[in-house]
Amino acid sequence: MTGSVREITPEVDAGALLSGAQFIDAFRVEVGARPLSAREACTRMVVHGPRWVDVLTRLRNILVKPLGLKTSGEGSPAPHGMIGLFPVLSETPERLIAGFDDYHLDFRVVVDVAGDAADRQVTLTTLVRTNNLLGRTYLALIVPFHKLVARGMMGDIAEPAR
Repeated sequence: MTGSVREITPEVDAGALLSGAQFIDAFRVEVGARPLSAREACTRMVVHGPRWVDVLTRLRNILVKPLGLKTSGEGSPAPHGMIGLFPVLSETPERLIAGFDDYHLDFRVVVDVAGDAADRQVTLTTLVRTNNLLGRTYLALIVPFHKLVARGMMGDIAEPAR
C-alpha cells in the first residue's frame, strides 16, 4: 500500500556524507510492492516532478546568477552522470548520492530505497553545509521552499509512472 510523504528523523551518517553539515532533513514515502531503484526514484522526483518545482528552480537560477553562484549543476563533476540538475556522486541500486560544492554552500541529496518486495519505501535526505554568510542567508531563505519542494517531488514517486 502506498502512503503519503512524511518528514522523519534522518537516518544517515551525516559525517560521512557531508562532514560539518548544519542542516539535515529527511522525508519518506511508502511505494508498496513496485520494484524501484534509487536512480529510478531520483529520476521520477527530479525529472518528472511537479511543474511548479521547475518554475521555482528557474526563478532561483535567475536570482542567484548575479551573485556568481552555480545554476543547475554547471561546472560540477558528475562521476555517475547527471539527473536533472544534480551531479550523481555515487550510486547503488538501493542508494544514490548527488550534489555539489559551491562558494556559498555544499549540499548532498541522498535517495534510499529499502524494505522487502511487498513493502518498499523511498527516503530523501538533504544535507547542507554553509561556507559563509551568503550560504547561511541563502539556506535560511530556501528552507521553507525546500520542504514544500521535497514533499511535492516525493509525492510523485508513490503514483504510477507517467
